[in-house]
Amino acid sequence: MKPHPVTIKDIARELGVSPSTVSRALKDHPDISEETRRVVKELADRLKYKPNAIALSLKNRKSNVVGVIIPQIVHYFFSSVISGIDEVATKYGYSVMIAQSNELFDKEVEAMAALADGRIDGLLISISKETVKYDHFRQFKEEGIEIVFFDRIPDDFKSDSVVIDDFQGALKAVQHLIDGGHKRILHLAGPQTRLIGRKRLKGYLQALENNHIPFDEKLVVSCDTFDKALEKMPELVSSGLQFDAVFTVNDFTAAGVIQSLKLLGKLVPDDMAVVGYGDDDIAKMIYPTLTTIRQPGKEMGIRAMEMLHKRLSSIEENTEIVSEVLQAELVQRNSSLRV
Repeated sequence: MKPHPVTIKDIARELGVSPSTVSRALKDHPDISEETRRVVKELADRLKYKPNAIALSLKNRKSNVVGVIIPQIVHYFFSSVISGIDEVATKYGYSVMIAQSNELFDKEVEAMAALADGRIDGLLISISKETVKYDHFRQFKEEGIEIVFFDRIPDDFKSDSVVIDDFQGALKAVQHLIDGGHKRILHLAGPQTRLIGRKRLKGYLQALENNHIPFDEKLVVSCDTFDKALEKMPELVSSGLQFDAVFTVNDFTAAGVIQSLKLLGKLVPDDMAVVGYGDDDIAKMIYPTLTTIRQPGKEMGIRAMEMLHKRLSSIEENTEIVSEVLQAELVQRNSSLRV
């Protein structure tokens, strides 16, 4: 097995100082005392520390360019986030480079390398469905590169972030269905490896508990795409499982549900109410129009870019992690309201 390369974090741990102090000491920053610089450099030499080439290139070449990695650019939500990012980036004189992971971990790692080659100053990232390892993020952070996560964030990797309150969003969606008289509510859930999927499931469960509705585990099914919904709904209906409403993890899955129910001869919302999540463009294009949870995508982009700019322009060291939580709102349309 190859030995683990020595990082700034290793040196900091050995000396009992912060990684940022080590990073600045190695660069002869004037705020770091001469004695501290000497001790840090001696230990770095003894441990045979070598700066990561890609991360070092990011830090040393100021370009006023920021990188953005999103799962898929075709989604309206991520497009609106990018709009907010670009608005703030333009205000502060940054250009924006955008890459997408297409929900693939390997492509996410490749995208980071490609953005590094583009000489970016910082990263704004929403992780892919497959991302459960964070070494590629950790590598950059340990070398002093600023990262701000938005929407989808890692479970156990600490960095600045802007997220939606997905728990409350899901709770609002399910409460709306309960208020409409529905009690057997099917939840088509996202991957439970992702925090978003778990938060939305928790919101669903909390709404049931708040209304003293027993939880039936058969009513939670993993299904998070249009195609999967087309395939899964006939199976669920023919299985004899009783449900009178569907809450989906996103709008594309909800669109698949509505299409499938039509093919099965079911009327929405008369026979089955449907609520999605995201307020994507498709929510207003399908028939009946989709009741959903609207996420403030542009506001998320604005907050995330402001957060990154503050990090990049700060002279003082600040190790405190900042996290902002934005609220989502219920948008009532025809898929859940009998008209």
